[in-house]
Amino acid sequence: MDITVAKFNQRCAKAEKEVERLAAKIAALSEGQVEALEGDEGFEDKELAALVAENRKLKYRQQILNRSVKEVRACGSRIPLGPGMINIIDQLTRLFTASVQDTAPQVKNPNVQITLSKVADYQCNAAMSIGKVLKKKPQDIAKDIVANLPSCPLVEKAEISGPGFINIYLSGEYIRQQVTNIILNGVMPPPVEKKNVVIDFSSPNIAKEMHVGHLRSTIIGDSIARLLEFLGHDVLRLNHLGDWGTQFGMLIAHLQDEFPDFATNTPPIGDLQAFYKQSKKRFDEDEPFKKRAYEAVVQLQAHNPVHIKGWEQICAVSRKEFQKVYERLDIKLIDRGESFYQSRMESLVKDLTNRGILEEDEGRKIMHAEGARIPMTVVKSDGGFTYDTSDLACLKQRVEEEKSNWIIYVTDAGQAEHFQSLFACAKRAGIWNPAKVRIDHVPFGVVLGEDRKKFKTRSGETVRLVDLLDEGVHRAQEKEVKEKSLSKDETKKAQEAVAYGCIKYADLSHDRARDYVFSFDRMLDDKGNTAVYLLYALTRIRSIARTAGISTESIEAEARKGPMPLDHEKEWKLAKTLLKLPEVLTKITQDLFLHPLCEYLYEVSTVFSEFYDKCYCVEKDKEGNIVKINYNRLLLCEATAIVMAQCFSILGIKTVHKM
Repeated sequence: MDITVAKFNQRCAKAEKEVERLAAKIAALSEGQVEALEGDEGFEDKELAALVAENRKLKYRQQILNRSVKEVRACGSRIPLGPGMINIIDQLTRLFTASVQDTAPQVKNPNVQITLSKVADYQCNAAMSIGKVLKKKPQDIAKDIVANLPSCPLVEKAEISGPGFINIYLSGEYIRQQVTNIILNGVMPPPVEKKNVVIDFSSPNIAKEMHVGHLRSTIIGDSIARLLEFLGHDVLRLNHLGDWGTQFGMLIAHLQDEFPDFATNTPPIGDLQAFYKQSKKRFDEDEPFKKRAYEAVVQLQAHNPVHIKGWEQICAVSRKEFQKVYERLDIKLIDRGESFYQSRMESLVKDLTNRGILEEDEGRKIMHAEGARIPMTVVKSDGGFTYDTSDLACLKQRVEEEKSNWIIYVTDAGQAEHFQSLFACAKRAGIWNPAKVRIDHVPFGVVLGEDRKKFKTRSGETVRLVDLLDEGVHRAQEKEVKEKSLSKDETKKAQEAVAYGCIKYADLSHDRARDYVFSFDRMLDDKGNTAVYLLYALTRIRSIARTAGISTESIEAEARKGPMPLDHEKEWKLAKTLLKLPEVLTKITQDLFLHPLCEYLYEVSTVFSEFYDKCYCVEKDKEGNIVKINYNRLLLCEATAIVMAQCFSILGIKTVHKM
């Protein structure tokens, strides 16, 4: 049975009130009365005798309730043996924090840290630091901490080691049940406080093709969105398109020259990138054209119907090309360009001006804020708006209209200072309250070529993203990612899964804050921590039961019989590794670094290999005939495949059953 955090808190609050009420009744009896009555068994005053009996009951009930409150608080937001996976470290931290508070109440806000142990499953070293504060032997404190531990189905035992370390052993029943639950229920997310999240990523500019510079924002942003959606948050994926500004004046002016009837006949703009380059060349070299371009901007901002029509046509061509890339990468986004915020920018500037927050600076209107090294330019000297204006209005809209309490921006590290100023100015303007809304800027480094210079084509141009994807598929075909049993369609799917998967995994498996070298050879290597190796490992695991002729339905039926037995040490190691997933996911939500999930995925495959080498799942004779099927080990194979598939899903990588 699943019990939510809210219900647990209600139970705790109710129990605590009951404790207070009973304590007040006990206090109504004077100590002298109680001692006299308890010491005189023959006392005949029936009323006082009844009070004594009531006092004894109340004391007992108070002890029970106190223990109940402590255990509920310690064991956290779910019953550990329920169907949902839990963050084990988080639960153990709650458990030991409750015990430490009982053991050393004079130590305020104890920092209880639970770590992995080479001897046991986990370890708590709180007694060491508390011993220093209280000037007592850590071993004595550790004994008290263990003695005061609330009962919890998660823990089988806790033992003291060395000078005061506490080794923690998880319950075998808990581990068996949780791994069995993975087969029956899939990977169920750990409980979280649900938030309304807006994540801003990808964000190319209209009339320009997506290039390798958009790759990281798109891949990282999508994976973060997938993770938060899996955890149960309401996620709004926004593509903040550059669809407004000076460049549209030159594009519309060029459109008028090339396709005079564009307002009534849709112009056949096949290569928008070439169209943009032509207009930019004219803008830079032709002064009369430049003047017309500026006039076109004024007409566009005034919502002249003809100019709006041209703008819409250019945007439509761009969006169509962007969508081709997103479909190949399986990316889902809602387009919301800078134009969406035009009226909101006007209202924002008026409000900031009326409140005296903007300052005049050589014809501009700027905004200073504590924590912003560079002021934001809210209004240019010609009266136009800037990216600063747009981003302030954008942030205001997301807080006030979208009601979001978590906003994430995924951009390159070069914009870090801009976002620092944005957040500081938003705070000063009263747009953002850090106590109510979490905001993260998720910066990333640049993509380098194998020469460790910025990744470009041989001619020195920026690599188009569509060309990069085509090259990935071509390289996958050269690697001959195929199997005799695969059909033509299955081979194509496998090649695309490997191509796009290896590009995504190579990005996500690196620390996003650093630059990384783009190498197809390394990405497509079938050894080590690569998508190719891991996708193959998953298909191999999935093939074990299939080769033995055991269906998924048969495995699930076996799982329903009860928690799977785990006898071999490698079985235990694999089972415990699978249950670490919630810890990894929770950590990612704190800092939004995704490479720990890739490291975990590789760890699972490595631990599975150890298990498979030592534990026979299907036993055969010399002729290759099956003589024995170890169903409990097939259950463990199935659980491993489910966990790996979920990790791939969060990373945005498609899997295949054959490869």
